[in-house]
Amino acid sequence: MAEEFVISVAAASDAKVLMISVAARMAGMHPQTLRQYDRLGLVQPGRTAGGGRRYSARDVALLREVQRLSQEDGVNLAGIKRIIELEQVVDELRRRLAQTQEELAAAYDRVARMEAAGPFPRGDLVPRRRPSTALVVWRPNRSTREG
Repeated sequence: MAEEFVISVAAASDAKVLMISVAARMAGMHPQTLRQYDRLGLVQPGRTAGGGRRYSARDVALLREVQRLSQEDGVNLAGIKRIIELEQVVDELRRRLAQTQEELAAAYDRVARMEAAGPFPRGDLVPRRRPSTALVVWRPNRSTREG
């Protein structure tokens, strides 16, 4: 009877410490399958000085997801690779969106503090009228000169 390991991808560690035999057993796969997935770029294990593969708990969770997509959903390996790439893009976009939302909230907070400080506390926020340097030539009206 095989042991079942449950790994949450969100909580999984990124430390590349698992030998290929351990990672394969945890993922429920043959080590040769992990080698093939490495060659295809589905998973990127770390390498030891001697060239041995080292996997993280996050890698194992990813391998289990690859297996699920392949076996349960019938997705081929090229499709799985594309799914993984798109999920990575989505994760990066979500991270950037969260960062942008934090920056926007901070900017709104700064504006609210400045508005609460009174009307236009800083001169550089209000356009100032500059004295005109225009040359105006005045000529008296002819009717007023003759009369």
